[in-house]
Parts: sequence; C-alpha cells; structure tokens
Amino acid sequence: MEFTEAFKQTGPCCFSPNARYLAVAVDYRLVIRDVLSLKVVHLFSCLDKISYVEWALDSEYILCGLYKRPMIQAWSLTQPEWTCKIDEGPAGIAYARWSPDSRHILTTSEFQLRLTVWSLVNTACVHVQWPKHASKGVSFTKDGKFAAICTRRDCKDYINLLSCHSWEVMGVFAIDTLDLADIEWSPDDSAIVIWDSPLDYKVLIYSPDGRCLFKYQAYESGLGVKSVAWSPCGQFLAVGSYDQMLRILNHLTWKIFAEFMHLSSVRAPCSAAIFKEVDEPLQLDMSGLRLSDEFIQGNSENAPEGHFRVRYKIMELPTMLPSQKPPVDKPNPKQGIGLLSWSKDSQYLFTRNDSMPTVLWIWDIRHLELAAILVQKEPIRAAAWDPSCPRLVLCTGSSHVYMWSPSGAYCVSIPLPLFTVTDLKWNSDGSCLLLKDREMFCCAALPMLPESSEDSSDE
Repeated sequence: MEFTEAFKQTGPCCFSPNARYLAVAVDYRLVIRDVLSLKVVHLFSCLDKISYVEWALDSEYILCGLYKRPMIQAWSLTQPEWTCKIDEGPAGIAYARWSPDSRHILTTSEFQLRLTVWSLVNTACVHVQWPKHASKGVSFTKDGKFAAICTRRDCKDYINLLSCHSWEVMGVFAIDTLDLADIEWSPDDSAIVIWDSPLDYKVLIYSPDGRCLFKYQAYESGLGVKSVAWSPCGQFLAVGSYDQMLRILNHLTWKIFAEFMHLSSVRAPCSAAIFKEVDEPLQLDMSGLRLSDEFIQGNSENAPEGHFRVRYKIMELPTMLPSQKPPVDKPNPKQGIGLLSWSKDSQYLFTRNDSMPTVLWIWDIRHLELAAILVQKEPIRAAAWDPSCPRLVLCTGSSHVYMWSPSGAYCVSIPLPLFTVTDLKWNSDGSCLLLKDREMFCCAALPMLPESSEDSSDE
C-alpha cells in the first residue's frame, strides 16, 4: 500500500461517481481535488459551515448542505461561475439529495411537511406533501426513470411513484405497515422492498403496480428488522434482525433459503478462519553484536515502551468471542445486525452483531457457510468492500487499517504521525481508498488482487 500525505478536513469527504475528483469540506470551503495528484482543481466558498456533500451522478454538479442556515448550495465543475442556492424559508431543510438525471435536487423540509423537487434547468418545483422521513423513504430505480417516495397521512403509510422525467405522480398505493422504516428498489427494478419499524417485524415485497408479492415475518413479540440489503446481482435479499440472526431470501419465490446465527462461542465443525488482532512486542536480537554488558543493561532499562507491531493471530477452536449484554432498561439496545454489506460479486457478505462490536463476520453465500471472523481490539467504526474485487477494508479508530480477502487477512500500519482512522471510503473504480482522521484525511493506493480465489489464510 502507498499512502499520501495528510490534508485538512472538517466534515464530509467523498469521491465523484466518475472516480476523477475528491470533494473535501473545510469549514466554509468546498475543496475539489484531482484523485491522481490530489492537487486542488476547484475551490468554492459557501455561506456557512458545510454539513453534507453529495455529487450528482454525472459528476458535473455537487451540492452542499448548510443545515445550520438551513440552506443548500450547488456548484458546477464545468461552469465555475454558475451558482445555485435553495432556501425553503421558515420550513427549513432537513435533507437534500440529487435525482438520477443530475438536473434536479430533492429537499425535505423540517418536520417532514413536504418534499420539494427543484429543477436546475427551468427553476420549476414540484411538491410532495407529508414525506415519511427526511433522509430515508426515497428510492430511485437503477435506470433513473422512476422514484418511490414514502408519505404518511391519516395514520397510514403510502408509496408514491413519480416519473423522474416529468415528476408527475404515476400511482399511489397504501402499504401494510405499522410505521414504515425504509424502502429500496431491487437492482433489476422489478420490485420494492419495504420494512417496518423495529417494533413490528415485517418485510414486504411490492410490485411497482401496488401488488404485495410477499410478506415475511420471522417472529412476533420482539424487536424486528434492523438492516436490509439487496445483493448487487439482485437475486438475494439479506435481512438482519435484533434477534442476532441474518436471513437470506431468494428473488424467485421470496422464501428464506439461509439463516446465519451470530453466537458468542464458535465450536467445531467450523471451517472458517478466526483472525484475532494481537500486539506483538518488537524484540531486537543483539546476540550478534559485540556490546558491553553495561551498554545492553542500560539500554534495556531506558528502552521506550509501546514498541510493537499489530498482526492477526489465527485462533483455534473452540473459542469465545467478546460480547456485551445490553441493558434491559434503556431504549435502542446495542444488539442485532447493525452493519450489513454485500461484496461486488454477490458471493460474500459481512455483518456486525452490535452486541459484539469488535467482531466482523464474513459469510460465503455461494457455499452457504461462514468464511471468516475478524476479532478486533476496538469496536469496528466502518467497513467497506472494494468495488473491483472481493476485498474488505475496515477501521477501528486506531492507526491501522485491516483487510480481508479470500486468501487471508492482514493489518497495515498508517505511516503518518498521530493519524487514527475513524472512517473510510472507496473510489468507485477501486483504485483509491480515502482514510479519515478527526481533522485530517489521506488516500491510499492498493495493489490489485491476483485472479486466483483459492481459500487460504495468511497473517
């Protein structure tokens, strides 16, 4: 791995969809850097501190959310003199997002009073009353032609289908939820998955014309769904629940074909490798040097503490994984599958059970088995798959990044002083990895993985 020097940041940082630019918020300024050289190519000054940044899909425009104002400012990379400012007045702005055509901005007002579609072409706007959520409850088809927007009125949840060309309402239908949590179109745009709030376990599959294709409820009388994710191929739907179970549905019959448990004890038979992060003290072998006894004794007494290297140790079975029991008298318990993501090829899936915050589980869907377990010293802050190959990178707020691939797992030390990785993001082509510290960021270039995907384990 090759690392760049550290640069300042005070907020959001994100790569452009075309993988050419990196947008960095530095207080009131939006800095656009070239990904290859990290040289500044554009510098935009906003009216307040930047809270949120999002690129348009064509990478020509970028919006900044100034939620303290509240206000939205948009900028153009091809026309730096062009500016756009959106202010909802007393209604405020709770969230903003781009439409798939990169020529409209959707804003949600405070208290979910309305969702407004703003055109950058003719300054027209369209309103949708009573959106269910600010940042959630809106999903676009992969071809960018339609939008599904959740609304709520008269204590009932509805799905509004809008054309992304004219922004006319194509259809509205009620859905069988108690308190809708979120929705997402399937990768092939043939169905919409809807899941209810944690108080009612319910996963619903609807067709775009409003027909309920399938209703799934794993259990009653308990906290329900915590995370949902389509596989990139569109054939599988993963559902993580508060009961610490991962369930996989297939797209043909919408039936469960795999259930994976996250137990604190791992016993045989288990073919998965368990990698545990350990500290290994650095010991210098001075037996071949001709040094006096006084010199060796004096240096050993005055040697600085904390000189060690971090590596993965392969654990033997049976083994106990570190876990914590959430308090029963507090809301939003830290348990259940809170982190869930598919690899690009849809073969692997990683999960984190929030009652085991230092443990990452990696599942092989092709063989329906556990592929590996990563046990860290500190809670896992972020994890992300390489967009180009089945390689996983995670961080824990330490001065290391941790990687896993089917060939093994390894730790990489960041060669920057006092740099601790609190978040990370991949460039869309997998050529660059963004690592964020609290006030700085750097980029890392990773070598491509070999074509062979034989299962083995390296330290």
